[in-house]
Amino acid sequence: MIRYVTRRILVSIPVLLGVTFIAFVFVRLLPGDPAAAILGDRATPELVASLRVSQGLDRPLWVQYFDYLGRLARGDLGSSLITSAPVRTEFFSRFPATVELSVCALAIGVTAGVFLGRRAARKPGSSVDTGMTALSLLGVSVPIFVLGPILQYVFGAWLQWLPTSGRIDPRLGITIYSNFLLIDTLGQGRMDAFLDVLAHLVLPAITLSMMPMAMVARMTRISVMETSREDYVRTARSKGISLRRVDQRHIMRNAWLPVSTVIGLQVGALLSGTVITETVFGWNGVGSLVVNAINDRDYFLIQSSILVFAVIYILVNLAVDISYAVLDPRIRY
Repeated sequence: MIRYVTRRILVSIPVLLGVTFIAFVFVRLLPGDPAAAILGDRATPELVASLRVSQGLDRPLWVQYFDYLGRLARGDLGSSLITSAPVRTEFFSRFPATVELSVCALAIGVTAGVFLGRRAARKPGSSVDTGMTALSLLGVSVPIFVLGPILQYVFGAWLQWLPTSGRIDPRLGITIYSNFLLIDTLGQGRMDAFLDVLAHLVLPAITLSMMPMAMVARMTRISVMETSREDYVRTARSKGISLRRVDQRHIMRNAWLPVSTVIGLQVGALLSGTVITETVFGWNGVGSLVVNAINDRDYFLIQSSILVFAVIYILVNLAVDISYAVLDPRIRY
C-alpha cells in the first residue's frame, strides 16, 4: 500500500505541472491588461508600462512561467496584483467558508442519494423508482445559476423562511476565529448564532448538493440492483438471514465500491459548483474570490486557486482508491 501511495504521488507531479502550465496559458489568454485593470481610471500609458515592469509582466512568457514554478518550489504562491497581499493569505482566509459549504452539500447529497437509490433499487419500476429517476434528471439538467435564484425566490422572497445571501447576520456580533462559523459559534456558546449560520447554509448547500445527489442516487440504484442478483445474496436469503442483515453485510458493502468512485468524482463537481453557488448566494468563499480575480485579471490568484483545487482533487481520488482496499479486502495494491 505504501508503495502504491508513493507511486501515485510521484505520478501526480507531472499532472500538477500540466495544471500549472494550462492555468498559466489560460489566464494570459484572458482579454484585457491586468495593469490597466489595476489602475482603472488612472491608467496612462506611462503608468501601465511602469506597473508591468514592477510586476514582471513585461518579461517573456517562458521567463514568467519558470519564475512562477521557482516560487512554487519554495512554497510561495505569489502576491495578488490587486491588493499586493500574499495569495496564500487571500486564498486560505476564505477557504474555510468554501469547505464548510462543500462538506454540508456533500453530506446532503450523499445521504439523500444513497437513501433514494436504495429505496428505488428495492422496488424497480415503482412510483418511488420513477420519482427518484425524475429527481436525478432534474438534479443533472438544471444548472446552479437557475436553481439557486428559484430557491431564493420561493424560500426567501415569497415564503420568507430562509435568508438568501451571506453566511451570518452581522448584527449577532460573533467573533470569528477560524472562519468555520459553525465551529466558531458553538465554541462561543452562541446557539442563536449557530442556528442562524445553519439557516444561511440551507439554500446554498441544497443548491450545490443537487448534482452529487443525482449522481449518487443513480449509481446506488444500479449497484444495489446488480449486487442483489448475485448468488451469495440469494444463498444468504435462503439460509433465513433477515433482509436487513443481508442488505447491510452483503449488498451495501459490495455496492459501495462504484458508489465511492462517484462520490470522489463529485468533489470535482463541488469545487467548480462553488464558484457559481457562492456568487449567487453572496457566499464569501474561494469561489467568489476566483470570480473577482478573473474580473480583475489577477493572474497569480487565478493560477494558485486552480492549482490548489487540482491538489485537492488528486488527494480525494487517492483517498477513494485507498478506500477500495478497506471496502473489499480482495483488492490489493
